[in-house]
Amino acid sequence: MHEGGIDKARRRFLTTTATVVGGAGAIAAAVPFVSTMTPSERTKALGAPVDVDISDVLMSDMKRVSWQGKVVLILRRSKEQLSTLPGLDDKVSDPTSDEEQQPKYAKNEYRSIKPEYLIVQGWCTHLGCVPSYIRKGEYPEIPDWQGGFICPCHGSRYDLAGRVFKAMPAPLNLIVPPYKYLSDTVIRIGDDSGATS
Repeated sequence: MHEGGIDKARRRFLTTTATVVGGAGAIAAAVPFVSTMTPSERTKALGAPVDVDISDVLMSDMKRVSWQGKVVLILRRSKEQLSTLPGLDDKVSDPTSDEEQQPKYAKNEYRSIKPEYLIVQGWCTHLGCVPSYIRKGEYPEIPDWQGGFICPCHGSRYDLAGRVFKAMPAPLNLIVPPYKYLSDTVIRIGDDSGATS
């Protein structure tokens, strides 16, 4: 310090040091707050696509998986099961899938990319209950039951393509989520970029 004066060089040094230390402290304090604003891994996973191995799904059997916190049903349909679909056109509400309940590549008689596999969201379009898969002959209350899905809550019925029968509480067909094949035995649910029929 100069006699009767101020050491300006020292003041600049102290001011610069205090600014740098204060700035570093502010950044260190902000990091935890900023990190809470980014989605957690769990949150990202809920919206992320899910890869599913379907090689273990036997003919006429169904597999349940979870995507975005929802149940997705994967049904492997036999040729016999597929042959029943045209005969039900006059019994279902939306036989040609005119309602937007499926991507364009699944707007066909099978409501799927490959006829053998049906992939639908597993919740009834009435009130969101999870429908049960009931095979042909397992529902004696309906003698001509060819197989499909029945909602245990209010009795809505869907055929093996997820099409809702007429006069049911459910107004729409089961929803087909976006999906694509990564190989013959692996599908990706939640991402249909590049998917074709």
